[in-house]
Amino acid sequence: MNRLPDKIVDLGKPRKFSRGASVFRAGDSSAGFFLIRSGAVRVFQLDEQGRELDIARLGPGEFLGEAIAFVSERFPFFAQAVEDSEIAFFDRRTVLRAIDAEPATARFFIELLARKCVHLSSRVESLGMKTVRQRLVQYLLDDCSGSSRCVVELPLKKSELAKHLGTVNETLSRALKQIENEGLIEVKGKTIGIRNCPALRGELKI
Repeated sequence: MNRLPDKIVDLGKPRKFSRGASVFRAGDSSAGFFLIRSGAVRVFQLDEQGRELDIARLGPGEFLGEAIAFVSERFPFFAQAVEDSEIAFFDRRTVLRAIDAEPATARFFIELLARKCVHLSSRVESLGMKTVRQRLVQYLLDDCSGSSRCVVELPLKKSELAKHLGTVNETLSRALKQIENEGLIEVKGKTIGIRNCPALRGELKI
């Protein structure tokens, strides 16, 4: 986790969440936002059939809900601790007073929100790809250095990765198997060895 400026850290109030506990639910008041100090948080929505659709999985050093807290009164999604976690809560009013008083604090949050916009744009672009295979390839390449061979350690269970990619477990497994049969990757549990990064990048015309 990158070290944050002390002035930023001091704005947050630490809270502890046990594994499986709700950090907030869709419709809850967005009177502030959160910083994950340790553990991990799963962010998701429910579709019309009540199925959970993963949006993101966040870990230490990542903020949660900051954009919503500045522009909306309610959270539109759910957040759940997937590990025992320590999470700091930043009250919106406290943060706004700090922004008014200190230009460096304002600059920190402007940069934070700008990075989040870039990340979300990339996420939307990925989910807009036509095939599950393309989304899977993009996910793997995000952790690939670009060398002829690299190794990706999946931080998620395959069922959770399927939700993250906007598909189901069976479809993801077929895509993985197909790419492996073509000799482009080697799958061993959560470890995926990429045998040919340039070939995979060629599929996305990167």
